[in-house]
This record gives sequence, structure tokens and C-alpha cells, in this order.
Amino acid sequence: MKILQIIFLFSILTFPSFAGQAEIVVVVSAKSTVDNLDKDRVSAIFLGKTATFPDGTQAIPVEQPEGTPPHEEFHTLVTEKSGSQLKSYWSKMVFSGKGNPPKEIANNAEMLKLITGNPNMIGYIDKSAVNSSIKIVFAP
Repeated sequence: MKILQIIFLFSILTFPSFAGQAEIVVVVSAKSTVDNLDKDRVSAIFLGKTATFPDGTQAIPVEQPEGTPPHEEFHTLVTEKSGSQLKSYWSKMVFSGKGNPPKEIANNAEMLKLITGNPNMIGYIDKSAVNSSIKIVFAP
């Protein structure tokens, strides 16, 4: 009986950490000519190292708010930078005149609305929020 209590307690304590993590995907408008991107290209776009998709069209990255789970998950998996590393990176880029960080969008709903209306925009959302107005171009 004591073993069951320990297992139950362990599952309650560990379950929220798994339940709280949503799977993120990188998306563009369904109208976009881009169908697939690799991690390096997505990272380069979001770090301001390139301003175009592979076909040469303009790429406009939009971010989830700093400090939110999607933002942290995206940057951990794709750009491989922590929050403090990103701040330092963008401070240097802005100071040197080489670039500005992507615009931040409040949530998945706003991200969907913005990306749907502009085939040059690229962002990331929870996979559960994907609908027919956008397409997944990369899944970390």
C-alpha cells in the first residue's frame, strides 16, 4: 500500500511538468511559397542573420512574448540560446546597427491572425493551434 502511495505522489508531482509543455511548430501563411525549412534557416531568420526564405522572398519573423513557455521552448530547441543570451545577442546587434529583434506578438491567436494575412511572416505557435490558414514549415 505504501508503494502505491509513493507512486501516486510521484506521478502527481511530475505530471504538471509534462502537461505544461506544449509542442511548438514554426508556421507561415498557407499562401506562402515556402513549404519546408531546416533548423539552420529558421534560426538564421529569427536571429537576423538572413532576411529571406530560401526562394529569395522576404522573411519577417514574429515572436511569442519573452519569458513565455513557447518563447523559451523555441529558443532552446532552435536558436539554442537562453533568455539572457538572447538579450545579450540583441543588445550587440542593435548597438552595432546590424539588426533589431523580431516583433513580439501577444499569443497564439494574434500570431495566427498576423501570419495568415502576410505570406512573408514566420512565427511559432503551439501545435494544437494550427489550422488551415497556416502551414507548418518546421517542427523542432
